[in-house]
Amino acid sequence: MVRYINVRSRTRIEFIDITSMVQDVVDEAGVKKGICYLYVPHTTAGITINEGADPSVQRDIQNALSRLIPHEMNYFHREGNADAHIKSTLVGTSANVIVDEGKLLLGTWQAIFFCDFDGPRHRRIAIKFI
Repeated sequence: MVRYINVRSRTRIEFIDITSMVQDVVDEAGVKKGICYLYVPHTTAGITINEGADPSVQRDIQNALSRLIPHEMNYFHREGNADAHIKSTLVGTSANVIVDEGKLLLGTWQAIFFCDFDGPRHRRIAIKFI
């Protein structure tokens, strides 16, 4: 069975910590051991696991991506969000996390982030347990 969590971004580029939301789904599903597969079915968003303790890390990642892939460039895609598609491709649209003893197996400082590159929008993340 596939489960979903919903998020709403407030700005064009935003990293949203969804770790506790994912853990809530693990708890509700009663999963004790396995793999938690996370998938973002959007072409201008992604998912990553990185440091969650210091918010400046997310800002640094966002700033670096924006320097590498600026919003305004001579893109062929004319919707005005070509940079968001490229950022999504680089960050990726899926992640796997081991579940052990009913808990997501993350490092001390790690968190799971939904990355919106074309907000603000309502989005969802699909979760499947293996």
